[in-house]
Amino acid sequence: MRNSLIVAIIAVLVVLYSSIFIVKEGERGIVLRFSKVVRDAENKPVIYDPGLHFKIPFMETVKTLDARIQTMDIKADRFLTRENKDLIVDSYLKWRINDFSRYYLATGNGDISRAEILLRRKFSDRLRSEIGRLNVKGIVTDSRGTLTTDVRNALNQGTYEDGGTTDVDSAIASAAALVEKETKSKQPDINPSSMAALGIEVVDVRIKQINLPQEISESIYQRMSADREAEARLLRSEGLEEAEKIKATADKKATEIRAEAQSQALALRGEGDAEATKLFADAFNQDPEFYAFIRSLRAYEKSFKNNDVMVLSPNNDFFRYMKEPSKQLHHANN
Repeated sequence: MRNSLIVAIIAVLVVLYSSIFIVKEGERGIVLRFSKVVRDAENKPVIYDPGLHFKIPFMETVKTLDARIQTMDIKADRFLTRENKDLIVDSYLKWRINDFSRYYLATGNGDISRAEILLRRKFSDRLRSEIGRLNVKGIVTDSRGTLTTDVRNALNQGTYEDGGTTDVDSAIASAAALVEKETKSKQPDINPSSMAALGIEVVDVRIKQINLPQEISESIYQRMSADREAEARLLRSEGLEEAEKIKATADKKATEIRAEAQSQALALRGEGDAEATKLFADAFNQDPEFYAFIRSLRAYEKSFKNNDVMVLSPNNDFFRYMKEPSKQLHHANN
């Protein structure tokens, strides 16, 4: 009896444990009964919020969906601008599930990999279209914020373009049609080319980096280098021209200064020579004999300074001041 009671209690605890499930914060739960989704009166999957809930044990299982914001890193890809310039754009986006019932049905029982594939393809197509409307300057400057906002809005609201539908638009539309078929109830109008058709909301779009392709970067670098070299040559030639002008001006000024100095020197020298001649003339007029004597002494000094040999007659008038006074007087009388 006691053993039966223990077995009964254990069975009750197991059943109770199997009938309780907890949905964590940041998650939503969907109950499956014999692998089929438990639906409400509108044939929509029943969504369980975070907390403690009950299910039929052994008959129902729970699948949880992540309600937090997800970050999807987009691989850098090549895009063409309005002026047919290639750009390598590295970007990412943030998204979350805003309609768990629609998301579960549209993605094939909540397959996150399928959702990310469709979202990545749609984002790439939309970003390519938006970049194709802008030039390089507009993309890398103040238009980047507008660009990402336009891409996010296009993903959330869809587009109504006449250019036809793409493969990803067709895939999203097929998923939206499957939801309509599964629920068999009137749904709000949703653009089948938007991510809302999958129950997804794109929270943010960001561009991490924009680069030029390697071959274009090298050609631009070479062109910039050539432009800078040409500018340097121009500056050097202008500098040499200016230097020649300065040098010519300086040479002209120096020539003028030297000419003026030589003119002043000649004038001073002429004045000095005139003054010396005047002094000599005055001295000669006052005492001609003394003047002749001084000139002879200077001539002797210059003549005998280098020990030169002169062959002259002793009676030459040049030596008259080297003779005895009586002889000088005799010479003077003769």
